[in-house]
Amino acid sequence: MGDIITALPKGRLLKVVVDILKKADFISKDLDIEEMSRQLVFTDEKTGNSFLLAKPKDVPVYVEHGAADIGVTGKDVILEHDRRLYELADLKVGWCKLVVAVPEAKGITRVEDIPEHSRVATSFPTITREFFQKMGIQVDIIYLNGSVELAPLIDLADLIVDITSTGTTLRKNNLLPIAEICESTSRLVVNNVSYKTKYQAVSKLMTAIKEEVANNED
Repeated sequence: MGDIITALPKGRLLKVVVDILKKADFISKDLDIEEMSRQLVFTDEKTGNSFLLAKPKDVPVYVEHGAADIGVTGKDVILEHDRRLYELADLKVGWCKLVVAVPEAKGITRVEDIPEHSRVATSFPTITREFFQKMGIQVDIIYLNGSVELAPLIDLADLIVDITSTGTTLRKNNLLPIAEICESTSRLVVNNVSYKTKYQAVSKLMTAIKEEVANNED
């Protein structure tokens, strides 16, 4: 296996993902994660595979346009941007869920009770729009790139749609989750061209990852 360019997510998930790839023999086991994280692009000389580090939301862009053959990103990002990618494996790490949350003071406990034309702050406008359309509720969506929970505190929005794993940030900001839109974990993705031209190598990696994930679940 070699000569595959992989887009990896920077941040808290990098070490977890790299550990899985090491166990799958896709990255050398003696590779220093600290040294790796200080570079944007590097090549593992032992395996011949190259890696680039990107923001999780940008990983699908690199893969779709061929700058990388494969990548690891969240299911929430895949759903939001609807890129032309094949989803190959669920790494079962980075679990979180996308929820609708409202200020506790509003006394709203059901999505059905959200007033029409409420302002919804979110970093996931596509998923949010589709969710409220299915619910038959017209809302005004305000896109934010981060710190979404701030929006109701300063009256920029009436409620939010955001990801959460423990719920701690929501509680600290007196936000009550009233509906779950979807769950998300990290996924291995590949573009159409690389899946065809590097099928054997990509398939071997996919199988190795699935076996490793299954071993972790036992």
